[in-house]
Order: sequence, then structure tokens, then C-alpha cells
Amino acid sequence: MRAVRLALCQYGVTAPRDYDAYAAKLEALVAEGSAGGAELLVLPEYACMETAAFCPGTGDAPAELAAVCALQPRLMALYAGLARRHRIWLLPGSLPFGSPPGPVHNRAPLIDPQGRAVFQDKRIMTRFEAERWGVAPGAPPRVFDTPWGRTGIAICYDVEFPTLVRAQVEQGAWLILVPSCTDSLHGFNRVRLCARARALENQCFVAIAPTVGRAPALATLDENHGYAAIFGPVDRGFPEDGVIARGTLDRPAWVFADLDPARLDAVRENGAVRNFRDWPTSFPSEPA
Repeated sequence: MRAVRLALCQYGVTAPRDYDAYAAKLEALVAEGSAGGAELLVLPEYACMETAAFCPGTGDAPAELAAVCALQPRLMALYAGLARRHRIWLLPGSLPFGSPPGPVHNRAPLIDPQGRAVFQDKRIMTRFEAERWGVAPGAPPRVFDTPWGRTGIAICYDVEFPTLVRAQVEQGAWLILVPSCTDSLHGFNRVRLCARARALENQCFVAIAPTVGRAPALATLDENHGYAAIFGPVDRGFPEDGVIARGTLDRPAWVFADLDPARLDAVRENGAVRNFRDWPTSFPSEPA
């Protein structure tokens, strides 16, 4: 394992006029992140849904979902080309995979510099996904081998469930990426606070990348709140609040950080506490 320079996108949502405008936006964003020296770039959950702005059915949530599902092969080709041209690892957020009214999954690709992709599904659906879209739970948490070691992905709501992230950490993930999309500060703060908790209890790094801004014409991405941040253990050798880096609320930007797994090894062994090691495998019975 080795250190990695990470770039998290506070993705300013817009309503692109056509596919070429969307592709140009992504090209400029990835070029900016790559110019900052990042090896790994992370965009938010459902950032691709802004492409519904130039598809039939804009303003109707189910129609927007169907339109972006139909665009998915073209979007994946775009993202793979960006990773190859800029020679970076790219997590372009998450995309809906499927053909409504058939099963649809919310799936995050992790694309290497050769354009090859591996995928993490969202496991637990929000009410909007389940009730408005009928998005189905996907495959269990997994981890991915990268040049800097094993990495996990917990898509937005999934980070609110400790055992999902714990399963990835127990498989060797020291970095958990959390692409998110929240339309209120309540939602953003749930993701933010739970990401901090996962970093604390597992003595790992957890990084969130949100959508920000407003696109009133879109039913899916009409309002978005948050900031990108990287959290680590709250112990020796780390900031007193565990915040490695963070952006400014609701302002489009890249947030960069250099992350070294050796720092985690040190705190897991010599920290004031050993949360990672002391994770309970069983719970005592209640006293009679």
C-alpha cells in the first residue's frame, strides 16, 4: 500500500443544453482535478442525472430516470475515455443501470487509467429511490484493488449503516469513497456525520463528494446541498476533530488531500484507543 492524492468534486449541478455541452463540462472538470495532481477523482452520486435536462420528460422524475438509463452506455464510454486521456482513476459518481419498468440499480463505477471499470451497487435505497423510482437493492459491499491498496465505495445512504462499511474495512479497505446527493441540509448532515463516525470506529479514511446548487427544471436534481470532506481517526497524529480537509458549503470546487495508509497503521497500533481492533464480535446478554 502507498499514499494517494485524492480529489473530491463539489459538483455544481446545471442543466446542459445537449450531450456535447455535458461532455465538455466533464472534460473541463476532470482536467482541473488532474491538474491538481490527483490520481483518484471522485464525483457525486447521480451527478449524471443532469443529462435529463436535454432528454424527453424533463421535470418528471420517472421519465428522467428512464432517459438517463437509456444514456448509460454512452455515459460509461465518456467516463472511460476521460480516465484514459487524463491517466487517472475516476469514480464518476453513480449511474442508474437498467430499463424501467424493469429492475434498476444505482451503481458506481471505479474506472482505471486504461478505461476498465469495476462496480459497487448501492445496497440500501432512500424513500425517493424506492417509492418514486423503484430502484432495487444491489450487490453486497465489495472492495477494489488499486495501486494504493484496497478501496471501498459506500454510495450516499449506505454510509449510514455501520456494518456495510465494516464489511469493506474487514476486507482490507483503508479508504472509503462516498459519492452523495442530498437535497437538504438534513440529508447532507446525516451523510457527513455518519461518514465521520465510520472513520472513527474503523480508524480509516472516509471521503464524501456531494452535488451542490440548484437546477429547478430537473425533478431529480432541483436542489442540492453539501460540501466535500475527508475524515480520519480522532486520535494521535490526526486533527483533533478528525477532519482532514473540507470544502465550502454549496460552492462548486475540488477538494484535495494526500492520504497515507501508514498513518492508519500507526494509530491502530499506538493510538489512545484501538477502535478498529476492539469492534465487538458479540454482545453481552442483558443482566437478569
